[in-house]
Amino acid sequence: MHIHFLGICGTFMGSLSILAAKLGHTVTGQDAKVYPPMSTQLTEQGIALYEGYDLAGFEPGADVVVVGNVMKRGMPVIEQLLNSQQKFLSGPQFLAEYVLQYKHVLVVSGTHGKTTTTSMLAWILEYAGLNPGFLIGGVPKNFAVSARLTDSPYFVIEGDEYDSAFFDKRSKFLHYRPSTLIINNLEYDHADIFRDVLAIQDQFHHLVRIVPESGCIIAPIGSKLVDEVLVRGCWSKLQRFGVNTGDWQLANISANNWPFFGEFNYLNAMASIAAAVNIGVDQAIAIKALTEFTGVKRRCEVVAQYGNTKVYSDFAHHPTAIKSTLDALREKIQNKHRILAVVDICSNTMRSLVHKDALGPAVAAADKVYFYHSKPIDLDVAGIIAVHSNIQGVYQDEAVLVAQLMQDLQDGDQIMLMSNGALVGIEGKLQSYKPFNIP
Repeated sequence: MHIHFLGICGTFMGSLSILAAKLGHTVTGQDAKVYPPMSTQLTEQGIALYEGYDLAGFEPGADVVVVGNVMKRGMPVIEQLLNSQQKFLSGPQFLAEYVLQYKHVLVVSGTHGKTTTTSMLAWILEYAGLNPGFLIGGVPKNFAVSARLTDSPYFVIEGDEYDSAFFDKRSKFLHYRPSTLIINNLEYDHADIFRDVLAIQDQFHHLVRIVPESGCIIAPIGSKLVDEVLVRGCWSKLQRFGVNTGDWQLANISANNWPFFGEFNYLNAMASIAAAVNIGVDQAIAIKALTEFTGVKRRCEVVAQYGNTKVYSDFAHHPTAIKSTLDALREKIQNKHRILAVVDICSNTMRSLVHKDALGPAVAAADKVYFYHSKPIDLDVAGIIAVHSNIQGVYQDEAVLVAQLMQDLQDGDQIMLMSNGALVGIEGKLQSYKPFNIP
């Protein structure tokens, strides 16, 4: 069967197309932006890519067209698709119908930490010999691919609350029918989709409602928004985790010899261990597995280094995630080095400025902060700088930003690039800028 993916280079759609190829289908796809690491991964899998949404890249002979949630009415390929009466599905529906049936599905949901926690959980099951299938919104280094299909009864998936497609406004995770569900946390995000946090809670409530009685929900203690979801009704076994309270506590996990820093990473690890133990993995094996977990690309990943100076690439884009990452890095390096943070205002929520008042406090741990956005944005930089002197301004030109970074740079500085898109140009300039080199 020939399957064509619209929006193939998104983390979810790219991973899904890999699974389709592993099922033996002929896979093609197109996207407005084709860039690493997803484009590289797809090419290595033999998937033909076309850059752009014009009709030249459309496959009118495809048996099924899988439509990503970036696609909208009015796009030439969408109008052609609807006029042609070809069969089309959302990505989550395709996954549910072609991959997840009859599997024990372990879903990792939440506003932050989904990719890392999903990667940890998949690796624990792999280490325990369960050979899980998985689909992850990033590339875990232990596997080097973001998706895998196996004959195992277990499938681990990152459960995104974003909508499924322009014709299906349910959250993606509602298609997955989890038997084991992790809810890592819950905050307001995706301002382009949800009018308020209550609308997000509605989707999580619907998710909780489809976990079977024989299943298990693993959720944090201390999150008011999560508690408000669970109090609406919970029909499955419920386990809670927290720093020093709950069924699973940080005091029970040793972080010795573990290269990942920050309390949020320890909580991610604890949730993944709880989920694995719930399906029969020995706790000691789960903990041992995480000592060999090597991380996820673009999650506090060192992409260039010279001496004591490092450049990190991180996916953080919500103020809470930005703050957690920078605070954790500050805790790690103490006052030995400065932090220079580049924050890309590129997510729909960030561009809406709904969190603009949280931006200053979010970057407080950095010594210098450079906001970046490729287009003009109505952000009161002067007002923010007046209160937060570490903020240098908003830059639209990558070359200008890099030049400023190099001018400000001191030996031992830690440069953190933070974006849910791709700061490819800035990252590349820093990697090639002497004395930096790729580690």
